[in-house]
Amino acid sequence: MSCCTRVAALGDHTLFSSVKPRTVCRRLLYTARFLSRSQCPAAEHSPISDPGEKPRLRAIDLAQKVRQEKAKIRTQTEQTEPPASGLQQRVMELKRFSMQLQNVHPNVLAKHLHRSVLYQDKDVVIINKPYGVPVREDSGVTSITSVLPVLSKMLDGPKVKTDSELLPCLALEKDSTGALLLARSEAAVEHILALSRNNQVERRYWVITVGVPVPSEGLIDIPIIEREVAGPRPHFKMTLSPIFRMNEAGDGVTKVRSHRQAHPAVTKYRVLDSKYGCSLIELQPFSGVKHQMQVHMAYALACCILGDHKYSHWSKLAPQILPERVLKKLGLEQTKSRNLPLHLHARQLVLPGHSQSEISVSCPLPKYFIKTLNRLQLTFPEEKADK
Repeated sequence: MSCCTRVAALGDHTLFSSVKPRTVCRRLLYTARFLSRSQCPAAEHSPISDPGEKPRLRAIDLAQKVRQEKAKIRTQTEQTEPPASGLQQRVMELKRFSMQLQNVHPNVLAKHLHRSVLYQDKDVVIINKPYGVPVREDSGVTSITSVLPVLSKMLDGPKVKTDSELLPCLALEKDSTGALLLARSEAAVEHILALSRNNQVERRYWVITVGVPVPSEGLIDIPIIEREVAGPRPHFKMTLSPIFRMNEAGDGVTKVRSHRQAHPAVTKYRVLDSKYGCSLIELQPFSGVKHQMQVHMAYALACCILGDHKYSHWSKLAPQILPERVLKKLGLEQTKSRNLPLHLHARQLVLPGHSQSEISVSCPLPKYFIKTLNRLQLTFPEEKADK
């Protein structure tokens, strides 16, 4: 039927029009498209288009397609890569956890530290420091010091108005874990530092070493100095600065003048257990020199701390090289040893109290430390308390 007859029949509908033929043709085209859309539900979601045109992909279909592609790639990757060992998985998890804590919002880190409080009173707070988080500002990453104002408000409660603050004292290194002492005022900081100078603050650390010290118990009294290490990558390291040397006959020692820039450093050590060429050692430092325990263990006793990639070599910066028997017990390849964390844990902290008996806090071991002990079959007296 021609559109010029001004009469068009569509199904049971007949349209009469007294308008121009061009107007009738336009209306017939729109009516036909409307009827076709009502008969095809899928067309309701797509714009009017020619019959030969492909329907456009909806957003929900596109998202599902992307998810399927990602799942396919992930499956192919898992099939091509060899499965990681249990220890390698734990090392990678620890590394990811450490990076997350360093880059999270300060409130998230403050909540984590709030859950790790071991002791608190009106003068001091002792928390369990996590691995890999610096105490003070370090290269723009989130530090413990930066979240102490938020932690202080959490400890006091949101409804309590107070001017109390938290200040770090006797800080730990970035890669160490364990009991971290915080003071609630400047006066408390000065009091604690005075106690520390008089050796009235007792700090005991647990370390796992590669090597067994001989004798199994002793006192290391060797000053430490910082020196520059030349080479392709010049850097600075702490090292020993002995005040005694062997005499010419080789049957005794002679005292020499101490270096002006050397710092007195004294560390007491005691082997708790040893097996497979590794040891669990308790350290008690009587001074607070930078990297004191790492230097004394690596250079004085030749028993480097497991995961100490800084002092495993003197002339270069490189991952720690482990004996084959240790790698086998740890289930680790030498190429993956760079991911081993430093096994240095602040186990116990004892200091005199102001209005009560002494404060003694024992800090639980981190999971990676316990896993390493189990793999090396190293035990200690308080084993049941840490399970």
